[in-house]
Amino acid sequence: MKKVIQYLLFTCISIVAVQAQTYTPTAENLAARTEFQDMKLGMFIHWGASSVLGDGEWVMNNKNIGVKEYGRLINIFNPQNFDAKKWVATAKAGGMKYITFITRHHDSFSNWDTKQSDWKITNTPYGKDVLKQLADECHKEGIKLFLYYSLLDWYRSDYQYETGKTGKGTGRTEKSDWESYIRFMKAQLTELLTQYGKIDGIWFDGHWDQLDNDTDKTLKSKVDWHYDEIYTLIHSLQPHCLISNNHHLLPIPGEDFQAFEKDLPGGNSTGFGGQSISQLPLETCETMNESWGFKITDTKYKLTKDLIHYMVNAAGLNANFLLNVGPMPDGTIQPEFVATLKEIGDWMKINGESIYGTRGGIIKPQEWGTVTAKQKTVYAHIIKKPKDSSYILIPEMKTKIVKCNLLNTKTALKYKIKAEGTYVYLQGIILDPIDTIIEITIK
Repeated sequence: MKKVIQYLLFTCISIVAVQAQTYTPTAENLAARTEFQDMKLGMFIHWGASSVLGDGEWVMNNKNIGVKEYGRLINIFNPQNFDAKKWVATAKAGGMKYITFITRHHDSFSNWDTKQSDWKITNTPYGKDVLKQLADECHKEGIKLFLYYSLLDWYRSDYQYETGKTGKGTGRTEKSDWESYIRFMKAQLTELLTQYGKIDGIWFDGHWDQLDNDTDKTLKSKVDWHYDEIYTLIHSLQPHCLISNNHHLLPIPGEDFQAFEKDLPGGNSTGFGGQSISQLPLETCETMNESWGFKITDTKYKLTKDLIHYMVNAAGLNANFLLNVGPMPDGTIQPEFVATLKEIGDWMKINGESIYGTRGGIIKPQEWGTVTAKQKTVYAHIIKKPKDSSYILIPEMKTKIVKCNLLNTKTALKYKIKAEGTYVYLQGIILDPIDTIIEITIK
């Protein structure tokens, strides 16, 4: 527990022991990492031409739709009800501090006025640059903006689809040109980082399409992704900009935070998790139903309680929670999502101090819940009824306590420090159905 207390007493904990690698982050970058860890809750937005088909963002691959046929979506996609103000307001109402927006998914459709491709939103009947509108509104409202960018491509013929695992049924027959594809990506990333103001992060996805071996836990790939050049380009254009790569493996030099998909750090319910956990800032992303992109038949909406528990458990493991919405093709966010986000936001208004700005990894998850901490305050989150409802044990916590009380009512709680840790007694306490939060101030 001595290490735990040292951890709590230092305000710079987010940049201590950053990572042992050749890449040296700038002071701006380190400060951005700390801000990132403080935010704790963000909105993921999966959206683009694929939403027209109402079958998720993988529909081109899953239905083996040819490039020619899929390209006709450019004449149909018309998000006339898109409103950046409503999107950002929805994120803020949900207590979210940042947005990660899909600029280009695996179908290659660009949600901005790129000069590198005609397959873009400004060539649809809508004709406007949604990224410009979203970036302007985020900057106005103080919401950090991260940009998702797909490394793999089911549409372009210069992408090395011959060795890729996906996109086999889209009708491409021309020989690929990998160097051309790398130049294309660099040019697009340069646009994104020079034409839309401050960008707080780039979130890459798709490396796994070219893995040599599905069970290989290294970055061994059939192609050279030119990460050194790409990461250097990003950091040179905006030094504070954080980079993450959803390759489901340990981060490599140049990456600034580690992403986990549909799993808490260390978990592997999806089959592509289980990677080791780095000392970088962490983030886990999850859907509000089962789909990332709009799927008209997907009504399996997660309960607000379960999503709050997911966020609390992520914070207890020192990770941010990036919660996804898949707007409809007209540009509106489903009312089911809006309602759930409002409920999460209302909960955060009352309990947010136990999440925002905290750090986790203080103790291992317990059968009753988890622990977060901020400076000299420890928050014990009881999200499951303890086996013995009369107390909880916070193992190894043996530091002198100034006060111990319920967070919201400030009701004082009895406690006892023993060799195995601190016992906090719950007699007479009615547990909250979502999260009973105990606030402990240590000396």
